[in-house]
Amino acid sequence: MKNFGRYLARVEDILHYAGCLALLTVAVLLNADILSRLVFGIPVQIQFEMTELYLMPALACLSLSRVFRDGGHLALDIVPEGGAGSPWRFVRIGRMLLAAAFFAVVTWMSGQFAFRAFARGEIEFGVIDWPLGWAYLTVPLGCCVLMVRLVYETIREGGLNTSA
Repeated sequence: MKNFGRYLARVEDILHYAGCLALLTVAVLLNADILSRLVFGIPVQIQFEMTELYLMPALACLSLSRVFRDGGHLALDIVPEGGAGSPWRFVRIGRMLLAAAFFAVVTWMSGQFAFRAFARGEIEFGVIDWPLGWAYLTVPLGCCVLMVRLVYETIREGGLNTSA
């Protein structure tokens, strides 16, 4: 189980770096577009579609699991974390299982959406014809890794990990 946690952390780190790269690319494209409009009076033609279709979903979804692992997410806690004893432990486990179930559904639905876009060869027409399957792929990928992290943490929290 410890090796699985290490591999999962590596996958999370790679996806997080990809999400950070997407954020950096958004900043570069937006600034290039602003400067190009200001100096030359023409926009950077690919900026809007690339940002809207590819980069924003990537930066929103690819870092989900890493941020959860690091405890860097925003949360509205309705159940205090400081509670000790079995009842609080079961509440934490239940909360993680509910979140895992939610992200499993999001993964499934968004995965079907992405698969359909690939199967139909859907494209967004513009200066460049943007294949939409690739644009939609980051949502199920990021949500799936988060779901796996939640299940892994549930197993660790529940004491079901026999090899650690």
